[in-house]
Amino acid sequence: MESLLQHFERFSEVLAVSRTTHVRTWDPATVRRALQWARYLRHVHRRFGRHVRIRMALERRLQNQWRLEGGSGSSPVPGLTNFQALERCDLLLSLRLLENRALGDAAYHYLLQELFPGPGVPDADPETLQGSLARLARRRSAVHLLRLSGYGENSVLEEDSVLKTQAELLLARLREVPKAEAEGPSRFLSILWERLPQNNFLRVIAAALLLPPSSPRPQEEELEPGTPKTLADGDQELVRWLLTKSDVMAAFCRNLPAGLLTSVAGRHPELSRVYLGLLADWARHLHYDLQKGIWIGTESQHVPWEELYGKFQSLCQAPPPLKDDVLAALESCKAKDGDFQVRGLSIWTDLLLALGCGS
Repeated sequence: MESLLQHFERFSEVLAVSRTTHVRTWDPATVRRALQWARYLRHVHRRFGRHVRIRMALERRLQNQWRLEGGSGSSPVPGLTNFQALERCDLLLSLRLLENRALGDAAYHYLLQELFPGPGVPDADPETLQGSLARLARRRSAVHLLRLSGYGENSVLEEDSVLKTQAELLLARLREVPKAEAEGPSRFLSILWERLPQNNFLRVIAAALLLPPSSPRPQEEELEPGTPKTLADGDQELVRWLLTKSDVMAAFCRNLPAGLLTSVAGRHPELSRVYLGLLADWARHLHYDLQKGIWIGTESQHVPWEELYGKFQSLCQAPPPLKDDVLAALESCKAKDGDFQVRGLSIWTDLLLALGCGS
């Protein structure tokens, strides 16, 4: 009993510190130990939760502890004032660290990897930290339902509240990266690209680029020059970073679903121009196989006709001006290629015909 109470007391101190600037000294190992400690206490809750006598004894000692601390001038740690609170101490710790701007980049990146391990990981058990965060994200998505209904074309985001939560965290963190530092947000994003599961990170970026902009601050709340004021500033940092990272941009346009890419292109004209340029370049690597009657690539990494057509088809279903820009680009490429009207001579002719736009 005394050993357990010592664990409670010491972890309460960890929770208190997690809200202070002292976490700037935490490294990934410190975060890992703190989470392991929180999981141990969750295990204690599960083990003794049905033992009424033990639970009641621990409950009384905890309450006495809080009364003593309150009388000595220190206040109890919010959220860990009773035995039931042990069930969610890892969630409480994680949320406090995510909200603490003083947490260093390395520790923050480790925490993100723990919370959002990316694809290939089995679905979150409801009893795990990921499961708790998924439930929290679903509750948050309900709160944002009215706001989300204003951009129904992004149904992918509406169906994946965890992805949306990750996107919001990314934009919030980008607002906190000092631009005065060397490369600022660009370096931060490059570190994430190197350390996180890349396909999952690409989806988070797309989700962030599709989030509605935050309301601008009143003029009297203006921040110092050069400091982002809204989440929209964060998505512009993402756009600038993608435009300077050709390999990331190529992976972004190649690996994400066509509908999601179309939504991003419709929101960000700078990216739509690069996307169209990549599609055109990929199309030029295909040649027509007379025997099979199809366009094929000479190398295995070349984008197949079916994928290329699917991406153009999605773009042509977008509202103007994106749809008009795509058709104009295809017509321009067709004209430069000889303006053929017969199938098999120009991939641009065949694309336009397949899309129902050929003459």
